[in-house]
This record gives sequence, C-alpha cells and structure tokens, in this order.
Amino acid sequence: MLFRLWESPASGLVPDGVGGEHLLITRHAEVRAVLADPDTYRPDNALDAVTPMPASALRILVRHGFRLPPTLANNGGASHPAIRAEVAELLHPHSVARQRPWLTSVVRARVASARSALSRGESVDLHATIAADLPLLVLARLVDLPDAEAAAVKTFARAALELFWAPLSAGRQEHLATVVGEFHTVLRDFAAHGDGLAARLRAAGHGRDVVAGALFFLLVAGQETTSQFLTLLMHRLATTAVAPDARAADIVEESLRLDTPIVTWRRVAARDTTLGDVHVPAGRSLLLWLTAAGQDPSVVAAPHDFRPGQPGSRRHLAFGAGAHRCVGASLARMEAEVVTEETREMLRSVTVLRAPWAPDNLTFRMPDAFVVAPQKAHTPT
Repeated sequence: MLFRLWESPASGLVPDGVGGEHLLITRHAEVRAVLADPDTYRPDNALDAVTPMPASALRILVRHGFRLPPTLANNGGASHPAIRAEVAELLHPHSVARQRPWLTSVVRARVASARSALSRGESVDLHATIAADLPLLVLARLVDLPDAEAAAVKTFARAALELFWAPLSAGRQEHLATVVGEFHTVLRDFAAHGDGLAARLRAAGHGRDVVAGALFFLLVAGQETTSQFLTLLMHRLATTAVAPDARAADIVEESLRLDTPIVTWRRVAARDTTLGDVHVPAGRSLLLWLTAAGQDPSVVAAPHDFRPGQPGSRRHLAFGAGAHRCVGASLARMEAEVVTEETREMLRSVTVLRAPWAPDNLTFRMPDAFVVAPQKAHTPT
C-alpha cells in the first residue's frame, strides 16, 4: 500500500509501532534532498530509541557506563568531519581492495564446505556458515577492532539493533540493556587503551566516550548490516533467475536497490521548512524510506524487477547520501561481489527451506538464518 504514496513527495504521518509519528518520505528526489541537507534536516534522532526506555533499563545502561555521544550517524556538529575522516582513511578503497584476495579464499573455503554438505543431502544455513561473521572479520583486519569472540560481538550488535529500533516490552528492554551494557564496557576499555582506530581517534584529541561511540557504530552498523545484506543477496540469487553473464557488480547494485538491509532512516527538521509542497514544522521526525526510494519509477524503468545493469540501478540510496553517506560503502560492495562470485553457481541448484525472516523493526531487516537444501530434496507442503 505505501508504495502508492509516491504520488506526493512527503507521504503523510505514519506511526512507528509504539505511538511515535514520523513524516514518511518515499520519493527518491525528496529522500535524497533530505539526506543532502544536514543543516535543515539534522541527524540528531538517528540513534534515538524507538521505544522510550523505562527507568529500569536506563539504570542498567548507566551502571555499565553506557553513553552514545554524537560521533558518526547521529553527529550533526563540527566534530563529525574529523571523526569521519579517521574512519574513512582506514576504510579507503585501496585498503579495501587489498583485502579481496584474502576474503576470496575465506569465502571459497566456506562455499566448498557448504557444497560438500549439500552433496551429502544435508541442509545448510548459509547465513551462519558464510555471511554472519564475514564482515566482522574483514573490519577487524582494517581497523584493529577489539579482540573479542565473534559470537559475543554478533550478540551485542543484534541486541543493539533491537534495543534502539524495535517495539519492545520493558522486560525485553532490560535484558537487551544488560547485553549492550556489558559489551559496551569492553568497548570503553578498548577505547582507552586499544590500537588502530581507537589510537588514531585518541591522538586526534577525542575522549574515551567519543572513541567508544565510534566503535559502537562500526560494530553495529559497519558489520551487522553488511552480514544481513549478504544473506539477503544469497537468497535473491537462490530464488531469482539471473543471466549467467550478468556482472557481479551489477547483481550487487540491483540487490542493494531491492533488498536494502537498512529499510528506513530518520532525520529531524531543525526549523520550519517545506519539502516539495508539504509544510514540515521544526522538530518533526522524518522517516526516509530508502527501499521505496530505490523503487521510484523516476529512477529505474522496471522498479520492481530484478534486472542487473538496468539504467538507474546504482542510484539507490542503500548507503544514504550527503555528509553521512555510509563510510564503508566500498567495503560492503567488495564483500558482496566476492560472495556473489563464489556462491552464484551453487545457489542455482538449491531449494530454500527457510527464507530470511525479518523481525518487527523500524529500520533494519535483521535476518538470522537462510537454510537451503539440495534441489528436489524438499517438497513443500
């Protein structure tokens, strides 16, 4: 139903599931205009909890020293360019390209293991065996992230995505606050003493809370969303006919357009303004529907069809736009191209037993499994 709302640049007020209201923006031009104007549409609410936290959950976070000062996604201040520059330097496309041979060998080994299991008639969870920890391993090599177990980081990252962006009960918030708070203690220690990105930010004069906030965002958005996208991408390859000669890069862009892991993003109007012909009062939260923007008929001729290489495919806003455009876009693209190249042949001959499932969340898809079996090994009931 909401896709019909392209008829107006700002599609009216929509609820977020817990009583909050946002001005929904769906058209590509208007979504991009908002993202490109951080003075009028500030990022201050980007990391605000969708479900207001009860005092009990807040006490848990305070006990663990949890703080989220403006650093990257929620930073509309003067410190943002310098913090972003430090991260961007470590995620420079040249540095990313140097990781490709290593990553290809890792993915190739994982695909070989999956193929072996499929050849024995077994089912395989491709999210767990290929995608889940892959972006974390690459990111750790690039920015010297804390030496923590991958399972602990994944639990923390998913807990954070749920705590800040999902409709929740007070009891669930308390549980998630404990998970997030405990891991944040590890981040704060690394922020004070760690190497790599942490050391660079400290040397630039940023305090421990800012360093920990930057690490928090990288771990939550910098790797978790990419692992989610890799899972959605593999599902797309398993369920959609793709020409054998289609370029991996084109497949990735078309999947980013249709299977955007970050479905929506928020901004808040800093002053009274007009978007298109719609009045936007100061303080109004705007919900930018990134997936809808990528399927705007003004952007691509076949907005709902998966056609790698079609004109306009790369104009999606999966990585945002403007001053807060995803600093790890080249890294995510490289990982997705490698996964496409190494899995596409295998995925032509599998049956999907469990498609990626998205829980109730305002912004993130958050698939947690993608189970396949050899073709014809399963007959749906």
